Amino acid sequence: MIIESIVCTIDDQGRINFAPMGVVWGEPILIIRPFKTTTTYRNLITTRQAVVNITDNVLIFARAAVSDASFPHFPAPHVRGAVLEDACSYREVVVEAVDDVPERAEVRCRVVGSGRLRDFLGFNRGKNAVIEAAILATRLDWIGSERVKAAFREYDEIVKKTGGEQEHEAMAYLWSYVSDKVTR
Repeated sequence: MIIESIVCTIDDQGRINFAPMGVVWGEPILIIRPFKTTTTYRNLITTRQAVVNITDNVLIFARAAVSDASFPHFPAPHVRGAVLEDACSYREVVVEAVDDVPERAEVRCRVVGSGRLRDFLGFNRGKNAVIEAAILATRLDWIGSERVKAAFREYDEIVKKTGGEQEHEAMAYLWSYVSDKVTR
């Protein structure tokens, strides 16, 4: 099963990267499948450590998907990484093996630490719509602006009907990103 998360890696210079990513969930092994062109992939190969943050804050997903945003965090206890202050729970992992298949790598990670900060309230339809919109926004160049905007219109309706303030703000942020990219 794939769980949507915010994967935090740190490069060899100490720069923190937060990236939304579906992780193949398991205990004690997680599989992270980053595209080989990403900062997450480079950091995992270099430092061989990460923190997989589980959060229900979709504004973090939206901002991390399309920008180099930073979020309030604290150092992970067992690995060189960062735990989101707004995480519900987290897993600290170390890389055990890397399968460098074309385009996306499969990075097998062993859980070496974990923590729980608060209850996970779940995702309503609005939160789900924002996550799907964030994924599409990262694929704008591959899918094309017309398909993305059509899907965004559908997601926007779901957010309007079922979302709260956070979902509305996240959807507006993603709309702004797509609009800016399309007009350039």
